Amino acid sequence: MTVLRLKLPTDPRWVNIVEKNIEEILTDHAWCEQKAATNAITIITNNSEHQDLVQDLLALAKEEIDHFEQVHNIIIKRGLKLGRERKDDYVNELYLYMKKNGNGSRVSSLVERLLFSAMIEARSCERFKVLSENIQDEELSVFYRDLMESEAGHYTTFITYARKYGTGIDVEKRWREWIEFEACVIANYGKSETIHG
Repeated sequence: MTVLRLKLPTDPRWVNIVEKNIEEILTDHAWCEQKAATNAITIITNNSEHQDLVQDLLALAKEEIDHFEQVHNIIIKRGLKLGRERKDDYVNELYLYMKKNGNGSRVSSLVERLLFSAMIEARSCERFKVLSENIQDEELSVFYRDLMESEAGHYTTFITYARKYGTGIDVEKRWREWIEFEACVIANYGKSETIHG
C-alpha cells in the first residue's frame, strides 16, 4: 500500500494462521478497536485547546467503538465468546519508541502521539487489506474490506494533525524514522492469529 508508505508488506500466508483460530482474531480485533478509541480520548484529554482536533478525534473514537460493537456482534452471531483483553506486543514496541517529552515540549508530545497513532492505523489498514483479499470466509472478507477504508481515513486524520500542529518540528523526517523503525518491528511478527501478531 504505497499511500501508507509501509516498507514491509504482510505475507499473505499469515491469513492461513488466522483462519485456524477465527475466535482469537476476532477477540484480538475487538480489543484493538477499544484501545484505538481510548487512545483518541487520551489525545483529546491532553490537547483540548485544539477544537478541530477534539471534534475530529471524538468522531474517530465513536467510529472505533462502533467497530468494537460490529466485531462483538460477529462474535455473538457465530456463537463465540469475547475473550479477555490481549496484550499487543507490536503496539507496545511502538509505544516505547515514542519520544516522551524529550525536550519538555507539548507540541513534540502531541506530534509523537499522533505519529504513533498513524503508524498503528497504517499497519492495521494494511492487515485488513490482506485479510479481505485472502480469507476464505466471505462475510469476514467484506467486513475487513469496509474496515480497511475506515482505517485509512484514521491514518490520514492523525498524520494531517501531526503536520498541522508540528510547528518547529520536521514532521516528515520524523515520520520517515517511524516508518523505518516499524519495518524492523513488524519483521518479527506475522506468526500469530492477532491483528498485529
